[in-house]
Amino acid sequence: MNKLMCIKVYVLALMLFAVIATYGQDNVIDEVVWVVGDEAILKSDVENERLNAQYEGRRFDGDPYCVIPEQLAIQKLFLHQAAIDSIEVSEQEIISDVERRTNWLIDEIGSKEKVEEYYNKTSTQIREMLRENIRDGKMVQKMQQKIVGDIKITPAEVRRYFKDLPMDSIPFIPTQVEVQIITMEPKIPQEEIERVKKTLRDYTERVNSGDISFSLLAKMYSEDPGSARRGGEYGFTGKAELTPEFANVIFNMNDPSKISKVFETEYGFHIAQLIEKRGDRVSYRHILLKPKVDEKDLEAALLRLDSIANDIRSEKFTFDDAATFLSQDKETRNNHGLMANPQTGTARFEMQQLAMVSQEAAKMVENMNVGEISKPFIMINTKGKEVCAIVKLKTRINGHKATISEDYQRLKGIVTEKRSEEKLDKWIKEKQKHTYVRINEKWQQCDFKYPGWVKK
Repeated sequence: MNKLMCIKVYVLALMLFAVIATYGQDNVIDEVVWVVGDEAILKSDVENERLNAQYEGRRFDGDPYCVIPEQLAIQKLFLHQAAIDSIEVSEQEIISDVERRTNWLIDEIGSKEKVEEYYNKTSTQIREMLRENIRDGKMVQKMQQKIVGDIKITPAEVRRYFKDLPMDSIPFIPTQVEVQIITMEPKIPQEEIERVKKTLRDYTERVNSGDISFSLLAKMYSEDPGSARRGGEYGFTGKAELTPEFANVIFNMNDPSKISKVFETEYGFHIAQLIEKRGDRVSYRHILLKPKVDEKDLEAALLRLDSIANDIRSEKFTFDDAATFLSQDKETRNNHGLMANPQTGTARFEMQQLAMVSQEAAKMVENMNVGEISKPFIMINTKGKEVCAIVKLKTRINGHKATISEDYQRLKGIVTEKRSEEKLDKWIKEKQKHTYVRINEKWQQCDFKYPGWVKK
């Protein structure tokens, strides 16, 4: 029996299985809708992806029941080649992403029970679905990187691409700013620190006495919004993903019935409880409390910053020097207070991007002139702490049609992406020619992006 005949027999067996699995039911629970190589795409696969997209607000350019199966089929082509090329993804990479994705779903939908209801699956089934999706996604990504390779784009290519663009296709670059910042953390009274630590010790006593569960206390009182609604719980986490202080506590715990002593990190004060150790990863729950800043201490910090701003304006010293020697922002003071855009790794922010880092700083900068220093204001820093700040608008590049001189790197990125897409498109079309594909008759009436699926 040749390979093609084997595949056809396999397809028939899959179809028969789908029928047997649903025999005697009013509605078909599942069925094979596509087969690519020796991989089946089930109706349930399509439905799961549609539900994910619906929840995430993703829209499809066309009928989802045409677009999704084709996307899955393309994925199967890459996965098939990845298997041939022995491309692998470590289980550790997958586990950490499954935990993040699971926690995100619980946060967004509201609870573990609501997630189960939304997907009509048990938690175990949902985690397995996520594990497979994440594994496949990473394999596809690695395969695509191998196909594309290291694309070298010359300045001449970028200039040629830009020169050939019709005027109405030249990308519009939104307004971008470069911002310097000086922050001060108001001093927290020792009495407030002791109050927080005592509260956490009281929580420990209540759990140990059986008065209340750790999870319920976390839901009621923890100031970590990411985990509080899950009863303080985090999925399996590696040492490198935690602050050194937190890792030192949780990785030295061995008894899930014990609660840690009160400990401090840059986020505040914690107590933690081990759930399970699995190799070099731990699952745990914790409660975070943050000492509150007194109004008079906030006011003192604001007055101090106001004085610094006036000294800079009167040229007693520069903003650069003040940021280097006076700012308490560890992330910027070694770069003269210049803020870095975490999305691009550069100092340039679009206003939307700056707002994601600090809404308060973005509001200040919006109507400032270049070189101007803001009045002092209160903001929440990246650690969730209330701090006082002043900012200086270093540069503003107003929204404009892209130019080679101003936006070379962005245009180079567009050309690189275009070359990558061309390479991948060519690879997909070639791979289609040599891959067995069968599409259920009811699912063929589509305007596919790659017409080669349906063999004439």
